[in-house]
Amino acid sequence: MTPAYPLAVEPGTKPPEVLLVDDDEVNLLLTAIALRERGFAITESSGGAHALKLLAGWAPDIIVLDALMPGLDGFDTCRQLRAMPGFENVPVLMLTGLDDDASITRAYQVGATDFFVKSTQWSLLAGRLQYLLRASRTRIELERSKSKLARAQDLARMGSFDWRRQGTADAGALALSLEGLRVLGYSPGEMVGLRAVLRRVAVAERRAVLRLLQGVVLHSQVLATDVPVTFVDGRQRIIHVEAEPEFNEHGHGVGYTGIVQDVTDRRVAEEHIRHLANFDSLTGLPNRRQLVWRMERAIEHSRRLGHQCAFLLIDLDRFKIVNDTLGHAAGDELLMEVAQRLRACVRHSEQVMEGALEAVGSRAHRTLEAVGRLGGDEFIALLPEIDDEQDATRVANRIVEVMRDPVMVGGQECFVTASVGIAVFPRDGSSVADLMRNSDVAMYSVKATGKDASAIYSPQLAGVGREKLELESALHKAIERDELVLHYQPKIDVRSARMIGAEALMRWQRGSVLVPPGDFIPLAEETGLIVPMSKWALREAARQAKIWQTSFGFADAIAVNLPSRVFERSDLVEHIHHCVTTYGIAHRSIQLEITETGLMKDLQNVIPSLHALNAADVEISIDDFGTGYSSLAYLTTLPISELKIDKSFVHDLGVTPQSSGVVTAIIAVARSLGLRVIGEGVESLRQMEVLHRLGCSVMQGFLFSRAIPADDLERWLQQTVLPRKAPWIGQADEFALGADSSPRKAGGR
Repeated sequence: MTPAYPLAVEPGTKPPEVLLVDDDEVNLLLTAIALRERGFAITESSGGAHALKLLAGWAPDIIVLDALMPGLDGFDTCRQLRAMPGFENVPVLMLTGLDDDASITRAYQVGATDFFVKSTQWSLLAGRLQYLLRASRTRIELERSKSKLARAQDLARMGSFDWRRQGTADAGALALSLEGLRVLGYSPGEMVGLRAVLRRVAVAERRAVLRLLQGVVLHSQVLATDVPVTFVDGRQRIIHVEAEPEFNEHGHGVGYTGIVQDVTDRRVAEEHIRHLANFDSLTGLPNRRQLVWRMERAIEHSRRLGHQCAFLLIDLDRFKIVNDTLGHAAGDELLMEVAQRLRACVRHSEQVMEGALEAVGSRAHRTLEAVGRLGGDEFIALLPEIDDEQDATRVANRIVEVMRDPVMVGGQECFVTASVGIAVFPRDGSSVADLMRNSDVAMYSVKATGKDASAIYSPQLAGVGREKLELESALHKAIERDELVLHYQPKIDVRSARMIGAEALMRWQRGSVLVPPGDFIPLAEETGLIVPMSKWALREAARQAKIWQTSFGFADAIAVNLPSRVFERSDLVEHIHHCVTTYGIAHRSIQLEITETGLMKDLQNVIPSLHALNAADVEISIDDFGTGYSSLAYLTTLPISELKIDKSFVHDLGVTPQSSGVVTAIIAVARSLGLRVIGEGVESLRQMEVLHRLGCSVMQGFLFSRAIPADDLERWLQQTVLPRKAPWIGQADEFALGADSSPRKAGGR
């Protein structure tokens, strides 16, 4: 059987040991359960002090710390455990509900390996832990290789030499042991002088080495240095030289004795480690660490020399589609191709920058220019000197243009565009964090307006971003604060002027403002909050159905709109069963609606849930029918009970013959398949009359009632429907008389 979640380890191997520290018992329990399901061995701790006691006698593979805890918080806990022997390099992931720069910076300052914003996206958390474990294993292997290499060098023979002072530092009598001759590439017995050895030093380094030797001899100092040399056969090696001065009885320096050793392999290994620490292993571009260093230096130079620099944040628009469709190997191939294209758009420098700039001169900072990979499908282009924002815009437009060309990955031609956000120093921020955040704001503004373009940061964009962030933060708390409410729009059978069901529509009561669904449902779907919100809606609809049954004998169904991602969940049927049994109602009291577009988008993933729901006596309704793919094949194979004619067709009924033709066709299809059909968006008696004449007698719309709170709907039934005071009821009576000479009794169930 395939596991429900990806395992953290291969079958048969020991699961990674994780110490999970959180003072919130509920969050601790939920996180522990989720990670255990994903293959981790979890040890739980309720606080920092308790965690440190556990670590005194045990070393886990990874430590997950909640940042904010009473007493010893996550930051202090991390700082103390880093001071404990053996815990200098253990991966530490900081869990935080804060996403401000100060908290992120503080987490890294105290020694955290990475941070993760708290959420219920357990798969993302598990993936981050797996990534940290892989990175830790890679580092351990590299350190182990380095240790083996160092030991081998210690055990290797190394040559000795003796140099007697005669005149200048580049002269004198040099005596090399056999091993010393071998290390320097000479044959045994060959007579070698210091000048001959210096001629083997690389030309670019020769003057510096000679100057070093003269200074050492002049002041009788200890010598320890690495010298690049070139042998007669063309081999290039790095020779480590260590020497101490010798003095005569008068205290005057007479020469040096020391050793020479070939350390080329060690230097190559160190350079490899250095490269891994600064460059992305997949694309070969500078990684986040190297980019941040370069950006900090670029800002320093811009501030000192009085010019501007620019950060370009580049995000691929359709990378996830390629990655999910063609696989991760194709995704990696695409990223490598993107890296090559981005290199061609800037004067990319491969130099590893550490400490001071290697180059000299007033324009040395230009060697900082590079494009690097932040992670995933995000890249940064650093322009260390620009005249104005137009320079940055030209580079950004060049990037957007080259990304439009097709890419061959996995044997298939793909099109992947890019969205580019631009932030300019000093106008758009004074630090790396400010400029990265603002370029991110600009990039997301491009995403929101159609993608495949570039945009320069402006304060107006930041305002929109802050509003969205505030809205997202408030939406996270809406469920626990009981701010979500359901409004109900009745379904009317116009032949009998009765309510035969209701559709539950979610609203957000944010303080004194009732937020419409169009303002928060897209955000909920984007953040994944739509899943707990949908579960809440099902539970609330079941509760209301029970209240109406008791109040006025309601025996129909309340329909709840669900996105396709909720239908894909294996626990949907179980959750509905729990809801209806909790309130003592039948499964058929809850009906589920899914839009035609949402159904067809993820049809193969949704089909198993549809059949399971049908087996549980839960009916499925297709909302907005006619606006999606309109493929009739799925209607004949899926367990669907009802079609809802989209309001766009109902709006022009009686005005354009095309609308009547479409509605007639939908009704005919529904009848032939034995499906109920409902007309949505009925706002006038004309629309009601035409719909009824075409054969659709069940309707929804403002003509009957808007979506209103449950108590208001009861009053509507008592004060409008039962007394038969609404204008549409008179029209409905005519329908009833036309079908039956004796009028039917109207009312609500």
